[in-house]
Amino acid sequence: MRNESRIGSDPFETLGLDPAQRALYTAILRLHRATRTDLAQAMDGPVEKVGRQLDALVKLGVVDEQSGEYLARHPAAALGRVIAERLDRLAEESRMIDSALGSIRTLIRDYDAGRDYQSGPFTVEMASGADVLYESVVGIAVQSPGMELLTAIPDERTMTDFVRKFADPWIDAQKRKLLTVRAVIPVTTLTLPGVRDQLTELAESGGRVRTLRHVPSWFMTAGPEVAGLPAFWGGNLPDHAYNFYLVRTPIMVGVLRTLFDELWARAVPLPWGRRGGGMVQVLRLAAQGMCDESIARQLGVSVRTVRARFADAMAELGTQSRFHAGVEATRRGWLS
Repeated sequence: MRNESRIGSDPFETLGLDPAQRALYTAILRLHRATRTDLAQAMDGPVEKVGRQLDALVKLGVVDEQSGEYLARHPAAALGRVIAERLDRLAEESRMIDSALGSIRTLIRDYDAGRDYQSGPFTVEMASGADVLYESVVGIAVQSPGMELLTAIPDERTMTDFVRKFADPWIDAQKRKLLTVRAVIPVTTLTLPGVRDQLTELAESGGRVRTLRHVPSWFMTAGPEVAGLPAFWGGNLPDHAYNFYLVRTPIMVGVLRTLFDELWARAVPLPWGRRGGGMVQVLRLAAQGMCDESIARQLGVSVRTVRARFADAMAELGTQSRFHAGVEATRRGWLS
């Protein structure tokens, strides 16, 4: 019953005209042109009151005044203008709502800060040992399946330990849908023994890895509430006996996720896989002085495919020539 009432409501009321104004506007439509006195007689009301209502209709733009006479505008044009003004107001209100929604993140951070302040110091656990670190990650994932793990690895020594002893449990956890890994690593680590095989398997099981020339320090986030920080910022974990802190607070996780996202945006994808491997192959052979035809024979593909891979490499590396693509690929460690 309530819905029927809303559907049958007066459209003039929706646009902001009160009953007296609606009645007066209807009278002007019927008379088409009239003075205040004519309209006061038609409305059976005092001229002063009708005059105030006329002024309101003129201000709304639905009635024009010409030499003391009032002329109704065509309803389509008159009400179209009113509707347009209402839509403009609604659009402005919508922008204000969007702005308020955009500030919610800041309010949430303030809320989290207040909650952490009231609950006392951050929950910080000092841990030591590589086994503890990597087992802690899997343990957190078991408690919160589907966890996103973000990690930055800054040096060759930590990367070597990861590849030799600890990558397999993370890969297995990914295959079991316990976690997904995103990692940023130094480009210089790509040439270490076993790195390519382990990172390829990590990617095939759902992880993603990008490279930078320099990664500032080791850190990680495990889900929305756990962060890992080194005992000493910078350097590598092995030099400090894998001493690290597990900090359980959303604020710290948010800070480190922001840092990781910044590093991730600057980093570049791995130079292998089906598409990347083809780019690396042609760049390596070109660096040996081979022409397109010789590269095609060496790889068992067409000359057209070779040239397409060169084009892909230049696009990926952001260069304008094959020479500069080779230089940039070497800088990133693709050709090592």
